Amino acid sequence: MSKLDAIEVLDRPGRLVRIGPGARWMDVAAALRPYGWALSSGDYGGVGVGGLATAGGIGFLGRDHGLTIDHLRAVEMVLADGSVVRASEAENADLFWAVRGAGANFGIVTAFEFQVDEVGDVGWAQLVMDARDTTTFLERWGAVQEAAPRDLTSFLIVSPPRSGQPATAIVLAMVNAGVPETVIDRLQPLAGIAPMYDQQVVITSYADVMANASREDHNGQGDPTTRSGLAEHITPEFAAAAARLIHSGAVYFFQIRSVGGAVADVPADATAYAHRSANFSVVAFGVNRQRMDREWARLEPYLDGLYLSFETDQRPERLRDAFPPHTLRRLGELKARYDPDNVFRDNFNIRPEEA
Repeated sequence: MSKLDAIEVLDRPGRLVRIGPGARWMDVAAALRPYGWALSSGDYGGVGVGGLATAGGIGFLGRDHGLTIDHLRAVEMVLADGSVVRASEAENADLFWAVRGAGANFGIVTAFEFQVDEVGDVGWAQLVMDARDTTTFLERWGAVQEAAPRDLTSFLIVSPPRSGQPATAIVLAMVNAGVPETVIDRLQPLAGIAPMYDQQVVITSYADVMANASREDHNGQGDPTTRSGLAEHITPEFAAAAARLIHSGAVYFFQIRSVGGAVADVPADATAYAHRSANFSVVAFGVNRQRMDREWARLEPYLDGLYLSFETDQRPERLRDAFPPHTLRRLGELKARYDPDNVFRDNFNIRPEEA
Protein backbone atom coordinates (compact mmCIF):
# COMPACT_ATOMS: atom_id res chain seq x y z
CA MET A 1 0.00 0.00 0.00
CA SER A 2 2.96 2.35 0.43
CA LYS A 3 2.67 3.59 -3.17
CA LEU A 4 -0.97 4.60 -2.64
CA ASP A 5 -0.01 7.55 -0.49
CA ALA A 6 -1.43 10.59 -2.31
CA ILE A 7 -3.04 13.38 -0.26
CA GLU A 8 -5.25 15.67 -2.34
CA VAL A 9 -7.61 18.54 -1.55
CA LEU A 10 -10.85 17.95 -3.45
CA ASP A 11 -12.94 20.85 -2.16
CA ARG A 12 -11.26 23.60 -0.18
CA PRO A 13 -14.44 25.42 0.98
CA GLY A 14 -15.92 22.08 2.04
CA ARG A 15 -12.63 20.86 3.58
CA LEU A 16 -12.91 17.61 1.61
CA VAL A 17 -9.67 15.67 1.08
CA ARG A 18 -8.80 12.41 -0.65
CA ILE A 19 -6.15 10.23 1.00
CA GLY A 20 -4.55 6.98 -0.09
CA PRO A 21 -4.44 4.06 2.36
CA GLY A 22 -0.64 3.94 2.25
CA ALA A 23 -0.15 7.50 3.49
CA ARG A 24 1.11 7.86 7.05
CA TRP A 25 -0.73 10.04 9.50
CA MET A 26 2.24 12.32 10.13
CA ASP A 27 2.27 13.13 6.41
CA VAL A 28 -1.48 13.72 6.42
CA ALA A 29 -1.13 16.12 9.35
CA ALA A 30 1.71 17.97 7.62
CA ALA A 31 -0.27 18.26 4.37
CA LEU A 32 -3.33 19.66 6.15
CA ARG A 33 -1.42 22.12 8.34
CA PRO A 34 -1.03 24.92 5.74
CA TYR A 35 -4.82 25.08 5.41
CA GLY A 36 -5.38 25.29 9.17
CA TRP A 37 -6.94 21.82 9.13
CA ALA A 38 -6.43 18.57 11.02
CA LEU A 39 -7.94 15.10 11.26
CA SER A 40 -7.77 13.24 14.58
CA SER A 41 -5.81 10.04 13.96
CA GLY A 42 -4.36 8.11 16.86
CA ASP A 43 -1.15 8.93 18.69
CA TYR A 44 1.65 7.74 16.37
CA GLY A 45 2.45 9.45 13.09
CA GLY A 46 4.01 6.36 11.54
CA VAL A 47 0.72 4.46 11.37
CA GLY A 48 -0.77 3.99 7.91
CA VAL A 49 -4.11 5.52 7.07
CA GLY A 50 -5.83 2.36 5.82
CA GLY A 51 -6.01 0.19 8.94
CA LEU A 52 -6.91 2.96 11.35
CA ALA A 53 -9.49 4.54 9.04
CA THR A 54 -11.46 1.29 8.77
CA ALA A 55 -11.34 0.36 12.46
CA GLY A 56 -12.25 3.59 14.26
CA GLY A 57 -9.46 6.01 15.00
CA ILE A 58 -9.11 7.03 18.67
CA GLY A 59 -6.92 10.12 18.68
CA PHE A 60 -5.80 13.21 20.55
CA LEU A 61 -8.66 15.33 19.21
CA GLY A 62 -11.25 12.62 19.76
CA ARG A 63 -13.32 14.16 22.54
CA ASP A 64 -13.66 17.40 20.59
CA HIS A 65 -13.92 16.03 17.03
CA GLY A 66 -14.87 12.35 17.28
CA LEU A 67 -13.33 9.26 15.73
CA THR A 68 -11.45 9.30 12.45
CA ILE A 69 -14.25 7.30 10.82
CA ASP A 70 -16.75 9.99 11.82
CA HIS A 71 -15.13 12.27 9.22
CA LEU A 72 -15.21 9.70 6.44
CA ARG A 73 -17.51 10.72 3.58
CA ALA A 74 -16.73 8.08 0.93
CA VAL A 75 -14.36 5.24 0.04
CA GLU A 76 -13.28 3.52 -3.13
CA MET A 77 -12.59 -0.16 -2.61
CA VAL A 78 -11.92 -3.47 -4.29
CA LEU A 79 -14.39 -6.20 -3.38
CA ALA A 80 -13.85 -9.96 -3.17
CA ASP A 81 -14.99 -10.48 -6.77
CA GLY A 82 -12.43 -7.95 -8.03
CA SER A 83 -14.93 -5.20 -8.78
CA VAL A 84 -14.15 -1.62 -7.79
CA VAL A 85 -16.96 0.27 -6.09
CA ARG A 86 -17.59 3.58 -4.38
CA ALA A 87 -19.36 3.60 -1.04
CA SER A 88 -20.88 6.59 0.73
CA GLU A 89 -24.16 7.60 2.35
CA ALA A 90 -25.57 7.92 -1.20
CA GLU A 91 -23.94 4.90 -2.91
CA ASN A 92 -23.70 1.41 -1.41
CA ALA A 93 -24.69 2.89 1.93
CA ASP A 94 -24.77 -0.48 3.69
CA LEU A 95 -21.18 -1.17 2.65
CA PHE A 96 -20.18 2.32 3.80
CA TRP A 97 -21.75 1.56 7.19
CA ALA A 98 -19.73 -1.68 7.49
CA VAL A 99 -16.42 -0.14 6.40
CA ARG A 100 -16.54 2.27 9.34
CA GLY A 101 -15.51 -0.19 12.03
CA ALA A 102 -15.22 -3.56 10.28
CA GLY A 103 -13.66 -2.62 6.97
CA ALA A 104 -11.03 -5.34 6.80
CA ASN A 105 -13.77 -7.92 6.35
CA PHE A 106 -15.29 -6.40 3.23
CA GLY A 107 -12.56 -5.36 0.85
CA ILE A 108 -9.44 -3.33 0.20
CA VAL A 109 -9.97 0.42 0.42
CA THR A 110 -7.86 2.17 -2.20
CA ALA A 111 -8.95 5.75 -1.42
CA PHE A 112 -10.61 7.60 1.44
CA GLU A 113 -12.48 10.89 1.28
CA PHE A 114 -12.60 12.81 4.56
CA GLN A 115 -14.17 16.06 5.65
CA VAL A 116 -11.51 17.46 7.94
CA ASP A 117 -11.71 20.01 10.76
CA GLU A 118 -10.46 23.53 11.18
CA VAL A 119 -7.83 23.22 13.91
CA GLY A 120 -5.39 25.93 14.98
CA ASP A 121 -2.59 25.70 17.51
CA VAL A 122 -3.08 23.21 20.34
CA GLY A 123 -1.76 22.81 23.83
CA TRP A 124 0.40 19.72 24.17
CA ALA A 125 1.50 18.32 27.52
CA GLN A 126 3.68 15.41 28.61
CA LEU A 127 3.47 14.86 32.36
CA VAL A 128 5.49 12.21 34.20
CA MET A 129 3.96 11.34 37.56
CA ASP A 130 4.30 9.10 40.60
CA ALA A 131 1.83 6.21 40.27
CA ARG A 132 2.97 4.01 43.16
CA ASP A 133 -0.59 4.08 44.50
CA THR A 134 -1.79 2.88 41.12
CA THR A 135 -5.40 2.28 42.06
CA THR A 136 -5.90 5.79 43.42
CA PHE A 137 -4.02 7.31 40.49
CA LEU A 138 -6.25 5.59 37.95
CA GLU A 139 -9.41 6.65 39.78
CA ARG A 140 -8.32 10.27 40.01
CA TRP A 141 -7.20 10.49 36.40
CA GLY A 142 -10.48 8.97 35.20
CA ALA A 143 -12.56 11.37 37.28
CA VAL A 144 -10.59 14.41 36.11
CA GLN A 145 -10.82 13.38 32.46
CA GLU A 146 -14.55 12.68 32.55
CA ALA A 147 -15.24 16.03 34.21
CA ALA A 148 -13.07 17.98 31.77
CA PRO A 149 -14.41 20.07 28.88
CA ARG A 150 -14.37 18.36 25.51
CA ASP A 151 -11.36 20.27 24.29
CA LEU A 152 -9.14 18.15 26.59
CA THR A 153 -8.24 14.64 25.48
CA SER A 154 -5.59 12.75 27.43
CA PHE A 155 -3.97 9.35 27.12
CA LEU A 156 -2.43 7.59 30.10
CA ILE A 157 0.50 5.16 30.04
CA VAL A 158 1.36 3.40 33.31
CA SER A 159 4.70 1.63 33.59
CA PRO A 160 4.99 -1.22 36.11
CA PRO A 161 7.56 -1.00 38.89
CA ARG A 162 11.11 -1.79 37.70
CA SER A 163 14.48 -2.12 39.43
CA GLY A 164 13.07 -1.15 42.79
CA GLN A 165 11.46 2.02 41.45
CA PRO A 166 7.74 2.71 41.90
CA ALA A 167 5.21 2.61 39.09
CA THR A 168 5.18 5.76 37.00
CA ALA A 169 2.56 7.30 34.76
CA ILE A 170 2.93 9.39 31.63
CA VAL A 171 -0.04 11.60 30.81
CA LEU A 172 -0.13 12.77 27.19
CA ALA A 173 -2.71 15.52 26.89
CA MET A 174 -3.92 17.72 24.07
CA VAL A 175 -5.98 20.85 24.57
CA ASN A 176 -7.71 21.98 21.39
CA ALA A 177 -6.94 25.63 22.03
CA GLY A 178 -3.96 27.90 21.45
CA VAL A 179 -4.59 30.29 24.35
CA PRO A 180 -2.08 29.76 27.21
CA GLU A 181 -4.63 30.55 29.92
CA THR A 182 -7.06 27.96 28.54
CA VAL A 183 -4.33 25.33 28.24
CA ILE A 184 -3.22 25.87 31.85
CA ASP A 185 -6.81 25.81 33.09
CA ARG A 186 -7.45 22.44 31.41
CA LEU A 187 -4.17 20.86 32.53
CA GLN A 188 -4.13 22.01 36.16
CA PRO A 189 -6.55 19.31 37.41
CA LEU A 190 -4.38 16.63 35.74
CA ALA A 191 -1.27 18.06 37.37
CA GLY A 192 -2.88 17.75 40.80
CA ILE A 193 -3.54 14.01 40.58
CA ALA A 194 -0.18 12.92 42.06
CA PRO A 195 3.38 14.16 42.61
CA MET A 196 5.04 15.08 39.34
CA TYR A 197 8.55 14.10 38.28
CA ASP A 198 8.70 16.04 35.04
CA GLN A 199 6.55 18.15 32.75
CA GLN A 200 6.68 19.62 29.28
CA VAL A 201 3.90 21.87 28.06
CA VAL A 202 3.98 23.72 24.75
CA ILE A 203 1.64 25.42 22.31
CA THR A 204 2.27 23.92 18.90
CA SER A 205 0.52 22.50 15.86
CA TYR A 206 -1.22 19.16 15.63
CA ALA A 207 1.18 18.30 12.81
CA ASP A 208 4.19 18.83 15.08
CA VAL A 209 2.71 16.48 17.68
CA MET A 210 2.17 13.79 15.04
CA ALA A 211 5.71 14.16 13.64
CA ASN A 212 6.91 11.52 16.10
CA ALA A 213 7.94 8.69 13.77
CA SER A 214 10.79 7.81 11.46
CA ARG A 215 10.31 8.19 7.72
CA GLU A 216 12.14 4.92 7.14
CA ASP A 217 10.34 1.66 6.39
CA HIS A 218 8.81 -0.02 9.40
CA ASN A 219 11.18 -2.51 11.01
CA GLY A 220 9.13 -3.75 13.95
CA GLN A 221 9.71 -7.36 14.94
CA GLY A 222 8.11 -9.88 17.23
CA ASP A 223 4.50 -10.78 17.87
CA PRO A 224 3.21 -9.18 21.07
CA THR A 225 0.15 -10.42 22.86
CA THR A 226 -2.30 -7.58 23.33
CA ARG A 227 -5.67 -7.22 24.97
CA SER A 228 -8.15 -4.44 24.42
CA GLY A 229 -11.33 -3.28 26.07
CA LEU A 230 -13.71 -0.33 26.36
CA ALA A 231 -14.99 1.02 29.65
CA GLU A 232 -17.74 3.46 30.58
CA HIS A 233 -16.00 4.72 33.73
CA ILE A 234 -12.86 4.20 35.79
CA THR A 235 -14.67 2.80 38.81
CA PRO A 236 -12.88 1.82 42.03
CA GLU A 237 -13.35 -1.83 41.03
CA PHE A 238 -11.92 -1.27 37.56
CA ALA A 239 -8.99 0.72 38.99
CA ALA A 240 -8.15 -2.02 41.49
CA ALA A 241 -8.28 -4.75 38.82
CA ALA A 242 -6.16 -2.66 36.43
CA ALA A 243 -3.60 -2.00 39.16
CA ARG A 244 -3.32 -5.74 39.83
CA LEU A 245 -2.75 -6.30 36.12
CA ILE A 246 -0.06 -3.60 35.94
CA HIS A 247 1.77 -4.97 38.98
CA SER A 248 1.38 -8.63 37.98
CA GLY A 249 4.47 -8.73 35.79
CA ALA A 250 2.38 -9.98 32.87
CA VAL A 251 2.36 -6.66 31.00
CA TYR A 252 5.10 -4.31 29.87
CA PHE A 253 2.81 -1.62 28.42
CA PHE A 254 -0.55 -0.45 29.74
CA GLN A 255 -2.48 2.44 28.22
CA ILE A 256 -5.88 4.05 28.67
CA ARG A 257 -7.16 6.52 26.07
CA SER A 258 -10.00 8.88 26.83
CA VAL A 259 -12.88 8.75 24.39
CA GLY A 260 -16.41 10.08 25.01
CA GLY A 261 -17.39 13.62 24.13
CA ALA A 262 -18.02 13.99 20.40
CA VAL A 263 -17.57 10.24 19.90
CA ALA A 264 -20.76 9.66 21.86
CA ASP A 265 -22.69 12.21 19.78
CA VAL A 266 -22.88 9.72 16.91
CA PRO A 267 -25.72 7.17 17.25
CA ALA A 268 -24.53 3.67 18.13
CA ASP A 269 -26.08 2.18 15.02
CA ALA A 270 -24.68 4.79 12.60
CA THR A 271 -21.46 2.83 12.01
CA ALA A 272 -20.17 -0.68 12.61
CA TYR A 273 -18.13 0.82 15.47
CA ALA A 274 -20.99 0.67 17.93
CA HIS A 275 -19.62 1.18 21.46
CA ARG A 276 -20.20 4.93 21.48
CA SER A 277 -20.95 5.30 25.19
CA ALA A 278 -17.46 4.25 26.32
CA ASN A 279 -15.37 6.98 27.89
CA PHE A 280 -12.15 4.98 27.90
CA SER A 281 -10.23 2.56 25.66
CA VAL A 282 -7.85 0.18 27.44
CA VAL A 283 -4.94 -1.78 25.97
CA ALA A 284 -2.24 -3.97 27.52
CA PHE A 285 0.82 -5.56 25.90
CA GLY A 286 2.44 -8.75 27.17
CA VAL A 287 4.70 -11.58 26.04
CA ASN A 288 3.14 -14.76 27.40
CA ARG A 289 -0.38 -15.32 26.10
CA GLN A 290 -1.47 -17.74 28.82
CA ARG A 291 -0.32 -15.42 31.57
CA MET A 292 -1.89 -12.42 29.87
CA ASP A 293 -5.20 -14.25 29.47
CA ARG A 294 -5.22 -15.17 33.14
CA GLU A 295 -4.49 -11.66 34.39
CA TRP A 296 -6.69 -9.88 31.85
CA ALA A 297 -9.66 -12.03 32.85
CA ARG A 298 -9.80 -10.17 36.16
CA LEU A 299 -10.34 -6.92 34.31
CA GLU A 300 -12.94 -8.19 31.83
CA PRO A 301 -16.00 -7.88 34.13
CA TYR A 302 -15.54 -4.11 34.07
CA LEU A 303 -15.26 -3.82 30.29
CA ASP A 304 -17.90 -3.58 27.58
CA GLY A 305 -16.62 -3.97 24.05
CA LEU A 306 -13.15 -3.86 22.51
CA TYR A 307 -11.23 -1.90 19.90
CA LEU A 308 -10.09 -4.23 17.14
CA SER A 309 -6.89 -2.35 16.28
CA PHE A 310 -5.42 -3.12 19.71
CA GLU A 311 -6.39 -6.78 20.04
CA THR A 312 -4.49 -9.91 18.95
CA ASP A 313 -6.87 -12.50 20.40
CA GLN A 314 -8.77 -13.44 17.24
CA ARG A 315 -10.90 -16.22 18.64
CA PRO A 316 -14.39 -16.10 17.09
CA GLU A 317 -16.02 -15.37 20.44
CA ARG A 318 -14.13 -12.07 20.66
CA LEU A 319 -16.35 -10.79 17.85
CA ARG A 320 -19.17 -10.73 20.38
CA ASP A 321 -17.08 -8.38 22.49
CA ALA A 322 -16.26 -6.16 19.51
CA PHE A 323 -19.80 -5.91 18.13
CA PRO A 324 -23.20 -5.92 19.85
CA PRO A 325 -25.52 -8.74 18.69
CA HIS A 326 -27.60 -6.67 16.26
CA THR A 327 -24.44 -5.10 14.76
CA LEU A 328 -22.78 -8.50 14.33
CA ARG A 329 -25.93 -9.93 12.75
CA ARG A 330 -26.07 -7.09 10.21
CA LEU A 331 -22.35 -7.48 9.46
CA GLY A 332 -22.89 -11.19 8.84
CA GLU A 333 -25.68 -10.48 6.37
CA LEU A 334 -23.50 -7.99 4.50
CA LYS A 335 -20.57 -10.42 4.53
CA ALA A 336 -22.74 -13.05 2.89
CA ARG A 337 -23.65 -10.54 0.19
CA TYR A 338 -20.26 -8.96 -0.50
CA ASP A 339 -17.84 -11.78 0.37
CA PRO A 340 -19.74 -15.10 0.40
CA ASP A 341 -16.54 -17.14 -0.01
CA ASN A 342 -14.86 -15.34 2.90
CA VAL A 343 -11.89 -14.14 0.85
CA PHE A 344 -11.12 -11.44 3.41
CA ARG A 345 -10.59 -13.66 6.43
CA ASP A 346 -7.09 -12.86 7.70
CA ASN A 347 -8.41 -10.55 10.40
CA PHE A 348 -11.11 -10.55 13.05
CA ASN A 349 -13.14 -12.62 10.70
CA ILE A 350 -16.86 -12.12 10.34
CA ARG A 351 -18.01 -15.26 8.59
CA PRO A 352 -20.90 -15.16 6.11
CA GLU A 353 -22.82 -17.58 8.29
CA GLU A 354 -22.87 -15.06 11.18
CA ALA A 355 -26.15 -13.92 9.65
